[in-house]
Amino acid sequence: MTTDTTTGPPPSDPVAAGGPRKSLRGHPWLTLLSVAIGVMMVALDGTIVAIANPAIQQDLGASLADVQWITNAYLLALAVALITAGKLGDRFGHRQTFIIGIVGFAAASGAIGLSTSVPLVIAFRVVQGLFGALLMPAALGLLRASFPAEKLNAAIGIWGAVIGASTAAGPIVGGLLVEHVSWQSVFFINVPVGIAALALGLVILLDHRAEHAPRSFDILGIVLLSAAMFSLVWALIKANEWQWGSGKTIAFLAASVVCFVLFVLWERKAKEPLLPLEMFRSVPLSAGTALMVLMAFGFMGGLFFVTFYLQNVHGMSPVDSGLHLLPLTAMMIVASPLAGAVITKIGPRVPLVVAMLLTAVAMFGMSTLDAESGTAVTSLWFALLGLGLAPVMVGATEVIVGNAPLEHAGVAGGLQQAAMQVGGSLGTAVLGAVMAARVDSDLPTRWAEAKLPPMDDKTESAVKGAAEVGMAPPPPKGTPEQVVEAMRSVVHGSFISGMGLALTCAGVIAVVAAGIALFTKRGAGEAGPSVHV
Repeated sequence: MTTDTTTGPPPSDPVAAGGPRKSLRGHPWLTLLSVAIGVMMVALDGTIVAIANPAIQQDLGASLADVQWITNAYLLALAVALITAGKLGDRFGHRQTFIIGIVGFAAASGAIGLSTSVPLVIAFRVVQGLFGALLMPAALGLLRASFPAEKLNAAIGIWGAVIGASTAAGPIVGGLLVEHVSWQSVFFINVPVGIAALALGLVILLDHRAEHAPRSFDILGIVLLSAAMFSLVWALIKANEWQWGSGKTIAFLAASVVCFVLFVLWERKAKEPLLPLEMFRSVPLSAGTALMVLMAFGFMGGLFFVTFYLQNVHGMSPVDSGLHLLPLTAMMIVASPLAGAVITKIGPRVPLVVAMLLTAVAMFGMSTLDAESGTAVTSLWFALLGLGLAPVMVGATEVIVGNAPLEHAGVAGGLQQAAMQVGGSLGTAVLGAVMAARVDSDLPTRWAEAKLPPMDDKTESAVKGAAEVGMAPPPPKGTPEQVVEAMRSVVHGSFISGMGLALTCAGVIAVVAAGIALFTKRGAGEAGPSVHV
């Protein structure tokens, strides 16, 4: 096998012209199938594990802090390593890094299922995050190199549909596995999926090398960026626990700023920088990155509260709450490929602006939900949210990856994923703080108006903590049913008030994002390389 490193297919190339290919290797649509299975494994894992946490806590005797680490260790490893992993793909080839990512992710998943202690679970979750970081940018790099510019949006549309479906299916699949098999099965399921993705990858994927692919590593850049990302994401994860004004939070945020500044200064003079700053001279690429951060801010931050609303206010099981989110999932599955087709035809600017405005309307609509809202109302807003998010997932991804030079496709893919991780962490932290502030101010007033017995400071703190997730704390034995119902009503009312304010903020962010979308445009049209087997 040989690989041609030219940056555009010649007119006589039958593949570029849509003609038949003599070999399966390198076929664009089969490449999409291969990377979609691998990406599905990672996307599913992002939400399926949350359902398993209570069972892990009981089986392994984990504390609440341990359970939080099971999630945070994965997110930290993923966020810190994404851009570096993309650079590895640019240097060594996206096929190699994708296959290594699949093998490592599946193996780490199996090791978690075999673990008998919390420290082992956390350690292998870090390993899982590192290999997941290898896999995700490589998938986008392979799509960028395999599809000509005029078909890239359609491919990313299907890619986005797979991510949306997998992410939303996590709670349903996780609930069924935990309920009928075991929490270990949530991780074991990645092994056969990984084997299928590996088999397809070995047969189908073709290694593409751009003509000007990097040949060396920016070690200092890797260290500085990793330290900056770790400090930022860690501060966001711990902010609500430490408080935003605490010395610890400020110290980590300050360390992040210092490391980012040093990183930028170093990248300006590095011979082969980790993240070429000239990429950001492209206004569309910069706008696409900002758009991805803001989209993830509103979506992940807002959805965080919606799951508590369904489970703790409406009393749904994890499986039932996942089923109630199906309108969002279904709309993303349907709308993502359609969005790709529309963006291919008219460009990303108008679809992205309209999509973010629809997302804003959905967020504002969800902010009006209360304890009596029925399935029809919630389904309407969830479906509208899916309709708004799908074009952004597709369009912003194409804007970032499509406007990057081909030799930096992996870095661009890592940048896109890192933007989502940072945006999601930022949204959860900031909107969580908004929620907590509203509950802190609202709950005592509602408690007094309901003429409930006064609380001491310790009890009030516990009730506020429970109200922030919509869960009424268990009342003392012998408490009259009328008082129990009044307490539940106060807690749910305070939670809904906080959720409404948080979702309103998410809606405002979506409006700002619509303004940023005005600066996006499609890539310059550099097609993937010509490939010969």
